[in-house]
Amino acid sequence: MDSGVSRVISLSDDEELFAESAIHQSIPVELLALEQLDILYDDRSAALWTFMKPDGRPSFTPPMLHDFERWQELIADGFGEGKVPLRYLILGSRAPDVFCFGGDLALFEQLIRNRDREGLVAYGHRCCAILDRNIRCLDLEMLTIGLVQGAALGGGFEALLSFDFIVAEKTATFGLPEIMFGLFPGMGAHALLSRKLGSAMAERIILSNETFTAEQMYELGLVHELAEPGDGIGACKQFIKKSERRHTGLVGSRRAMKHAWKLDLQELNRITEIWADTALELREQDLKVMNRLVAAQARLAERIAAA
Repeated sequence: MDSGVSRVISLSDDEELFAESAIHQSIPVELLALEQLDILYDDRSAALWTFMKPDGRPSFTPPMLHDFERWQELIADGFGEGKVPLRYLILGSRAPDVFCFGGDLALFEQLIRNRDREGLVAYGHRCCAILDRNIRCLDLEMLTIGLVQGAALGGGFEALLSFDFIVAEKTATFGLPEIMFGLFPGMGAHALLSRKLGSAMAERIILSNETFTAEQMYELGLVHELAEPGDGIGACKQFIKKSERRHTGLVGSRRAMKHAWKLDLQELNRITEIWADTALELREQDLKVMNRLVAAQARLAERIAAA
């Protein structure tokens, strides 16, 4: 692709049409070249669509975190007032039936066995920094939308909690399985769920090891729009369309709500440090359960790749 031309997408309910646009030539070319994120810009609604395309297990591996860090940096630098317009930032996934399985469990097991607290904390702090920037909408006048078309587990669920709105297909599922191997979700679940639902309901979800449907999450208020299976993109487009006239009010309302939360990066990081200390206390039988979950995720990734 010529460095002076950026890729623009026109998203319809049943197809994705690509075009070249000199109008948006100031979109950073590097943004369109990230290896594990597929970036598509719709100039009609000033919406930046991003889809995770993981290499292997659909989890937040270090390479995926690197791309998210670069993604945020390039968006903050290249979009906003006086730059490329950006009113909506959407995150979905290309992995069939999976939004994200969350943290890199294979890496966690390795770090735990090596007694590497520094490595665990460093990973957690990276996740928290990404989460914090997303909660703040990169300090841009935009709305963030999580698009869920499959399973959002562990850190995948936690990541969604940092978005302003969640659109989910009815077949999507949500859960925090960490308690099954003696751990807890350490990158945002406690801080965000307790603020959104109250501490009692947050604890119930975190400790239950239950899988929740999109409709259950909608009833709780965590999911904002439900879509029929296969119509997630269409539903997201409709959500954007009906939000357009209220955009300024929605941005201001979300900003006010986050101010009321009084949630800062220091709190997120401290919870992650507690998570790291807890991880180092896991027993061999807990690590075996974690390993079985890693193996199950790897088998699923292989089936996805072969499909």
